Amino acid sequence: MLKTLSLAAIGVACFTHSTYASIESKNWPASDKAKAFVQDTIVIGMLASPYGAGWTDDQQLLDYFQAARDAGITGHEYTITAADHNFDDFIFHHHKHRSAMAKQPDNFIIAYSNQDIERAHVEGKTAVIWNSQTATILEEDVTRIALLKDMGLKTMILAYNDIFRTGSGQLAAYNGRDIGLTPWGKSVIDEMVKYRIILDLSHTGSKTANDAMDYMEKTYPGVPFVYTHSVPAGLYKSEPDATPKGCYRAIPDDEAIRAAKSGGYVAPTFTEWMMDGVWPEDISPQQAADMVDYYVKLVGVDHVGIATDDMFSTAMVVDFATKNAKMYDDGGYMIEAFNKGATGNGELAKILAAMTDELWKRGYSNEDLAKIYGGNKMRVYAQVAEGVNPKAFQKAYSQKLKTLTELRKQSRQQK
Repeated sequence: MLKTLSLAAIGVACFTHSTYASIESKNWPASDKAKAFVQDTIVIGMLASPYGAGWTDDQQLLDYFQAARDAGITGHEYTITAADHNFDDFIFHHHKHRSAMAKQPDNFIIAYSNQDIERAHVEGKTAVIWNSQTATILEEDVTRIALLKDMGLKTMILAYNDIFRTGSGQLAAYNGRDIGLTPWGKSVIDEMVKYRIILDLSHTGSKTANDAMDYMEKTYPGVPFVYTHSVPAGLYKSEPDATPKGCYRAIPDDEAIRAAKSGGYVAPTFTEWMMDGVWPEDISPQQAADMVDYYVKLVGVDHVGIATDDMFSTAMVVDFATKNAKMYDDGGYMIEAFNKGATGNGELAKILAAMTDELWKRGYSNEDLAKIYGGNKMRVYAQVAEGVNPKAFQKAYSQKLKTLTELRKQSRQQK
């Protein structure tokens, strides 16, 4: 683990040491039954590590996806870009991702529909579900949303950390500068709904997020919105060593409840530095299960997903934060958490089976876990992108998953 990091002390470490926090995360022991369950169930995580901040070498990314496939991870909500990027930057980052995947074209399926996710599951491939953590890629042209839809973009965040034309991100709000949803932000939401791209409120300041939820509920009732990777603030607020303001990446309970009431989902990220007052060196399956369990008790099992927000290199994250210092003005919170040892996360391929054992101990059924691991996300995808009635999807999903599981087992045996 990296120690005594600072925003200035980076660079050389990124290239002279194998500081791949995600890759070096602990591989937790699990039962054969849990490993088989993960293999046979549709699992959709969240990889929010854009080129430059999360990875710089194609093989590093390909190795990550291979490990995920070996563990049975079906697909990933997958961030193309974050922070203050324009449209040209978005195209550049998209090319970097696709260029890496093109080295192993038979291993990836861009998920335009749930059918693509199902096919990836049966064939043991990786379903790629594009996300953008910023709306700045639109610059001043909302008509670009139509193009993003055609590229397969499934979800998009309005504001990342700082203040943007759409509104404020969580860090700006943390520093008392939440301007709320702007008229431009409303026009972006209008186009997202028009082209059936899901509104993701992760990273969004509370006033801006609640304004956006107000606008969705009034203008587009019945259209769900989501939090693709957000830690529950309520789980950590009573920790003895919790910071006075908490982690700026956490969301309050009322926001999670509103997302669930819309028909959406909230997915906790198993990221150590965000666990305010805990900051473990290795998040345990029990701690990961705590996040899931907290959200299930808060919003119900039909509205919870999973997301690990995997980091490949702490040094790269620090480097990225240095280059975007305005957007990471958190009073040293993140770096201090790194210094306490919280430099990684529970890589989904290494922690999910063990977390499955833990959730079984807590009384979760296989049907519950199938919803949390992928079904709830697919229900929202089907509703927003394909116009499928959510109740009809829910009713049919369990039976359909049994069929897909059998096909998956046959495919594995043939290999």
